[in-house]
Amino acid sequence: MRNGGKRLAAAVAGIALLMLAGCGEGDTASAPVTLNEREATLYQHSCKTCHEDAATGAPLTHNTAAWTPRLAKGEDALLESIVNGFNGMPPLGQCIECDGNDFMALTRFMAAPAPENAAGETAE
Repeated sequence: MRNGGKRLAAAVAGIALLMLAGCGEGDTASAPVTLNEREATLYQHSCKTCHEDAATGAPLTHNTAAWTPRLAKGEDALLESIVNGFNGMPPLGQCIECDGNDFMALTRFMAAPAPENAAGETAE
């Protein structure tokens, strides 16, 4: 049943993301993403350590060029890599309290441009 739960979580996340993909007009991939308070805490405790340190080899948060080929694989593949681990990333990204929705929200946040770059400004 444990694998069934993971599959269900992945399926629910995938369906939710497909529904979101049809919303709005234009290119939403270039829009900044904000996290709610819970997600921000999860990011601080689980993602930030690796995704804000270039020495880890992880795609850096808000580096859209690094995230583009990963996003191109599709969200099912991303979720599978997160859950099972990939290269140097540990299974679940060290976030045992995260579910499929959390993982995808955190991934969308990291893959999006930083809010200060949303208007085309250059980060210094």
